[in-house]
Amino acid sequence: MSDPYILMLIALGVLAIVDLVVGVSNDAVNFLNSAIGSKAISAKNILIIATIGVFLGAITSSGMMEVARNGIFNPGMFVFHDVMLIFMAVMITDILLLDVFNSLGMPTSTTVSIVFELLGAAVVIAALKISQNDTENLSAIWNYINYNTATEIIFGILLSVVVAFTVGAIVQYFSRLIYTFNFETRPAYIHSIFGGFAITAITYFIIIKGLQGTEFYASIKGVLETNTSSILAGNFIFWTVFSYIFVKVLKKSILVLIIGIGTFSLAIAFSGNDLVNFIGVPIAALNSYETWQVSGADPSLFFMDSLAKKVPSNIWLLLTAGAVMVITLWTSSKAKTVIETGINLSRQGEGHEKFQPNNLSRVVVRFSMFINSGISYVIPSKAQEYINSKFEKPELKLPKDKNHEIPAFDLVRAAVNLIMASVLISFATSVKLPLSTTYVTFMVAMGSSLADRAWGRESAVYRVAGVLNVIAGWFLTAIIAFVASGIIAYFIFLHIIFIPILLVLVGFLIAKNSISHRKRTKEIQRKTYIERSELITINGVIEESSDHISEVAIRINKLYTNVVDDLAKHDLNKLRKTDKFVSKLNDEIDNLKDNVFYFIKSLDETSVQASKFYIMVLGYLQDAAQSISYISRASYKHVHNNHKDLKKGQLKDLKDINIQLTSVLGSVSTIFKNRDFDNLNPVLKEKNQLLNDVSASVEKQVTRIRTDETSPKNTTLYFSILLETKDLIKALMNLLETYEEFHLSTKKMKK
Repeated sequence: MSDPYILMLIALGVLAIVDLVVGVSNDAVNFLNSAIGSKAISAKNILIIATIGVFLGAITSSGMMEVARNGIFNPGMFVFHDVMLIFMAVMITDILLLDVFNSLGMPTSTTVSIVFELLGAAVVIAALKISQNDTENLSAIWNYINYNTATEIIFGILLSVVVAFTVGAIVQYFSRLIYTFNFETRPAYIHSIFGGFAITAITYFIIIKGLQGTEFYASIKGVLETNTSSILAGNFIFWTVFSYIFVKVLKKSILVLIIGIGTFSLAIAFSGNDLVNFIGVPIAALNSYETWQVSGADPSLFFMDSLAKKVPSNIWLLLTAGAVMVITLWTSSKAKTVIETGINLSRQGEGHEKFQPNNLSRVVVRFSMFINSGISYVIPSKAQEYINSKFEKPELKLPKDKNHEIPAFDLVRAAVNLIMASVLISFATSVKLPLSTTYVTFMVAMGSSLADRAWGRESAVYRVAGVLNVIAGWFLTAIIAFVASGIIAYFIFLHIIFIPILLVLVGFLIAKNSISHRKRTKEIQRKTYIERSELITINGVIEESSDHISEVAIRINKLYTNVVDDLAKHDLNKLRKTDKFVSKLNDEIDNLKDNVFYFIKSLDETSVQASKFYIMVLGYLQDAAQSISYISRASYKHVHNNHKDLKKGQLKDLKDINIQLTSVLGSVSTIFKNRDFDNLNPVLKEKNQLLNDVSASVEKQVTRIRTDETSPKNTTLYFSILLETKDLIKALMNLLETYEEFHLSTKKMKK
């Protein structure tokens, strides 16, 4: 009987390692964002600091492991076989869920996922047990679920969203009033007092409170608890004096030290609080197996009361888990993607916005502007001027080729983010509440960025939309985790054969998501957003625009051919897919136009005249993309409405036009790919014949209408395609003429 459970333990061990990898890829954002975003410390040193913190946090996390054993369900109501099924369902669901979010670059809460997965699996297994027992009804399910603790955990997680955002905003607001953006010029005593408060808070909550999760806390508990005030006062005095010497004598920035200590402390807090999310369930399964094996009882009759007792975790397992987390931290590309999302939403300056605005974000921004207007009437103008002066940002005079060195936000905000997040998480850990580190760190960062006026009129609607998307993702995590875990638990309960099937599915989906993520990353690297850091010259403009033109020509060629072929076959599904690709092309060109501001700012002084040329190129590309978009949408609508097929004569004309258009677009793509601009003139001559053929097709259709055409819908579609094809050709030819003119003028300048 033990063989299946040994195999399940092995599977849970492997799943634990995988879960650590996907979990850390998601949660690295929690303790790396502030340090990376502020660029106070090199990336390598940040990772070294975080590595040490993660290892120490892993050692102190044993007190949190009880959440997986008895925090959500009452183990005494379940037999050994039941809890093993629950644990398997939870781990399979957790890995799939986190990997999907990581692949999308969206930070989500590992705490929320594990809590609701345990809840979903336990509820389903309990319901199935009740259905097999004639003496119980569904109301007895509350005996199986530890609903008091579960409610407390869920409420704590939700409350943390409000508390973290509010605390982050308030502390950042007053910190900015004290420090201003010219923090380097502030007197040494301000730095020393700030350093005293910050480092004292970190050391108290991380070292003193953090020790409560360790086995040796009992030996020093009495000393710490009876002398708390003295310890805090002594710490504050020591660190204040230390900060003064650090700033005044050593001439170093105390904010950089705070960021380093804060990163270290937050890594400890993350590891101590969140390690249960990744290995708590497999360790609970191991404890269950050991207890059952000693008993020698039937696994379907042996109740797991033992899980309700405190069981010390194996220190070697914790250290091994810490090692896996550290390796992931240094190597995960998905972690980098998630980190970029957090930094992007909290950065001080403008730039490419990842999220699109929605109606709710617009309402929130308008309401905030209304409230702000009301406050402006209440606060005296002198007070407003004083406050505004503290928030005035100095202009950074960096050469254009050094723009990439500008941090997303400054040292003051990074320090506040780290201090407040580590304090809140450490406090939760000390009272054994599995607070969501993602919720806390993300909402502290969002609160501080709002208070720091990082969300201006140009970016607020995008940033708010991003925050709403991430928060919605968290709640979606809870729903999906509960439902998916329950479904998987149901299938496993039906027959144990579903376990290997689901494990194979997990492996397949993770591999598929990894491949998709790599492809997406390469595509992003291949695309060049105009929000760039390097200096752009005329040659750079030519290289940039040539790549765009070559690629757009290829894609329009393929899309036009697809529409003609799919329309001939009356294939609705393929037309739908083509329309999606057309929309993607339009979005990419729109994105290039949206970022033209950053392009112009990046031009060197001798190449400013190239800005007009680039704007015109983008305009013609947009015209061409809109033409193919209209053709695609009209064709899809025609077939979707079940209108008559185009006639053979119409399709023949369209295919002839497509052949000529393919030749022209192929030539355009080749010329721009090879930068062979001297061959533009022959292509320009070829356009006249193509335009004449399109006009001839229009005349043929007019003749058909006068003789044998009976379908007004066919006529409407056919004319629409021909006229938009004409516009498409004209847009491309205007582009080529503009490019030829620019190329010739550039050659003259070089002479």
